[in-house]
Amino acid sequence: MASADQPAPQPIQPVPGMKLLFVEMGTGYDQHGQNITTAAMRACKNAISSNSIPAFRTGALPGVGYQEMKLKLKLGVPHSVQHELDLEQVKSVFPYGEILNIDVVDGGLICSSGVALEAMGDKNDDCYIVNAAIYIGY
Repeated sequence: MASADQPAPQPIQPVPGMKLLFVEMGTGYDQHGQNITTAAMRACKNAISSNSIPAFRTGALPGVGYQEMKLKLKLGVPHSVQHELDLEQVKSVFPYGEILNIDVVDGGLICSSGVALEAMGDKNDDCYIVNAAIYIGY
């Protein structure tokens, strides 16, 4: 709630021309195997897995169905591994909706998982972490 001396927050349109309905956020990890695409896919799944958007199917938005759903993805990925990210695999996480844009920005984290297990494909003990913001609208 804005106080009398603070202006009310202004809505931001993350994609010009898209009517924004939801912003979903998630985090994904790859503790073994050092695969940044796996971490990004998990971040996207984490963002969308606890939500249901029946409005696109029930007619709550007249003339708007799943075929009109639009998505924008923003992924925070450690800079040193951004070139390894497979965006086509990341897109496969989303069962419907047109992905208008994927912004990959410096973010996320590479940290020690505390153990390297060769049997799990580890090259070292790095754990990759990706953050995702999914903008959903029509």
